[in-house]
Amino acid sequence: MSNTAKPIEKKFKLWINIVSIAIPVVVALLFGIRIPNVEALTFLPPIYASINGITAVLLLAALWAIKNKKVALHENLMKTAVACSLIFLLMYVAYHMTSEPTPFGGKGSIKALYYFILISHIVLSIIVIPLVLHSYVRAYLGDFEAHKRIVKYAFPVWLYVATTGVIVYIMISPYYI
Repeated sequence: MSNTAKPIEKKFKLWINIVSIAIPVVVALLFGIRIPNVEALTFLPPIYASINGITAVLLLAALWAIKNKKVALHENLMKTAVACSLIFLLMYVAYHMTSEPTPFGGKGSIKALYYFILISHIVLSIIVIPLVLHSYVRAYLGDFEAHKRIVKYAFPVWLYVATTGVIVYIMISPYYI
């Protein structure tokens, strides 16, 4: 990477750090806020779970595209996956700001499995933010070697988060009111 790219890279790093901290903090804060006198958006969970599933499919399609040297297709699929993740996040927050939390009603080992999946999903959904943003910026700046190094971690984490989002929804859906 040239020396002229360094100031741009520093600006991106600053914004990636800000966004990577701000999103989980804002989501956690908004998670505790209920908008009064608003009907619960109970129709959203199956939609945002489906968006998670679509994101997983897009990630797999993007992997196939890049392995087959279809760079433009890969780029478009990745931009769509990022957009899906943003839409998911907005719907998720909107649902939780209008609805009471749904307790998981399973018992025994299924309950332990649910909480293992849920907790790992939440933790990795926080970790994936800077991974995705750093890999995206590296590709945007044309530093494809750095992009590949980051994607080795970003891809499996993001795929896990997208997939377990669907699994968490399937496991808790019988307990929605």
